Amino acid sequence: MTASSTREPPAHTAIEHALALFDRPFNDLLFEAHQIHRAHFDANAVQVSTLLSIKTGACPEDCSYCSQSSKYDTGLERERLLPLNEVREAALRARETGATRFCMGAAWRNPTDKQLGNVIDMVGVVKELGMEACVTLGMLTAPQATRLKAAGLDYYNHNIDTSPEFYGEVITTRNFQDRLDTLAHVRDSGINVCSGGILGMGESRTDRASFLVSLANLPRPPESVPLNMLVRIPGTPMADIPSLDPIEFIRTVAVARILMPTSHLRLSAGREGMSEEAQAWCFFAGANSIFYGDKLLTTDNANQNHDRTLFDKLGIHPLIPAGFTAASGTHDDEEEDYTSPMGGCGGGGCGLTHHHNA
Repeated sequence: MTASSTREPPAHTAIEHALALFDRPFNDLLFEAHQIHRAHFDANAVQVSTLLSIKTGACPEDCSYCSQSSKYDTGLERERLLPLNEVREAALRARETGATRFCMGAAWRNPTDKQLGNVIDMVGVVKELGMEACVTLGMLTAPQATRLKAAGLDYYNHNIDTSPEFYGEVITTRNFQDRLDTLAHVRDSGINVCSGGILGMGESRTDRASFLVSLANLPRPPESVPLNMLVRIPGTPMADIPSLDPIEFIRTVAVARILMPTSHLRLSAGREGMSEEAQAWCFFAGANSIFYGDKLLTTDNANQNHDRTLFDKLGIHPLIPAGFTAASGTHDDEEEDYTSPMGGCGGGGCGLTHHHNA
């Protein structure tokens, strides 16, 4: 390790510090990120979750990347909130294929109290099956976050999407502080925080550094940080943006690991377009969570069989949370983690937004 190593980031991370990490030689950056990752996690274990869209389309927000925005013609049909029995059946199927955390996303700007009540019923169904529950419903008030905590919700996802400086180029129907306010309500309620963003929306490297610093400088970094690669959707303003270079994406994963040593970093949307080699480098750089299943809300995800094959090639196994019995989907009294083959995949912190980028 060189004298310029930045193993211990400042208590309040500066953008300049993050940019210095981005500028390091690739091998040096990944070596440090991997050492930090290995110090805090099993380097060969990856959390795996299942995701369901419980209410699709007609979102009033104007997020420029989103297939579900009512502002753009993307060909997506509006759907009502799924009935409780369909959610129960989907969660049961997920548990039977090995998922231990079930994530649900609704395309709302913010839920009404009545809508929240319906979602709370869904959370109850997931918990009855012995699974961890995560939802993303848009902005929340403090009382709403308290209700979700009382219902047993484990994780709430609300992505900041990008840097504060670039945010206005992506979304105009809410501001960056709105995002932070919801995250504060979630944290104050005692629910685990899941928050990340989308890379490749035309932002600069400085924006990527600022985005990660914004997460690292929260009162407590998110337990789960989803890193999405933009999926370009025809009909949205970002349909023709050039793809982000995979090496820059891997660098971003590594910088995120160094800045947030104990957060789970999720490879989310866009993974289906990544090569096996790029995913392998991301895992080495500190990514340790994925979504498992053929669909991410409204777009395709990496094929399940392909994931099994890749895990086998890399010697990676899914992580099973402490006390979870994959065979029965119930929790026992033991406190130690254990792992199983891909058929019994563990749950990771959710990484959702109101569309395909999770």
